[in-house]
Amino acid sequence: MNTFKALLIFITIGFAININAQEANSTDEPKKNTKQATVTYYQQRAAEDAKYEQEFTAQNNSEDKAFWKEQKKYEKQLKKNNKKAYRAYIQGKKEAYAEHHQHCNHDHHSDYFYSNAQFYYYQYDNRHNYQRRPNRTIINTPVRVSTPSIRLGIF
Repeated sequence: MNTFKALLIFITIGFAININAQEANSTDEPKKNTKQATVTYYQQRAAEDAKYEQEFTAQNNSEDKAFWKEQKKYEKQLKKNNKKAYRAYIQGKKEAYAEHHQHCNHDHHSDYFYSNAQFYYYQYDNRHNYQRRPNRTIINTPVRVSTPSIRLGIF
């Protein structure tokens, strides 16, 4: 009978350890899913924010400036609190701005839009029709000045 009790206790402990191991493995998956859900959420949020920014039309210059200042403040706070979410957010915005650049006529955007859009999509800065400063032509002309040389010799 002692052998039977010992065997029963051993089997019970074995099942308990096995169940705890399975629970430990199952708790890792929700963490991974939660992280993936966070990344997906911030990519979707970025796409929504980018669309709103691209359609935003301010009533005046100060309203436009305040809007973009608030956007930068949000991104800075996100970077401070959660770097992974920030990277997902910025990647989502980059994709949204690249897509927008392909089909937009670019007539209704403000100067603040272009100065901020170049952070997300590089072509907003290097295209001549998106630059808000005059183009300058730089001509480099090499100038060389030499002094006369004098040689002395003994005969």
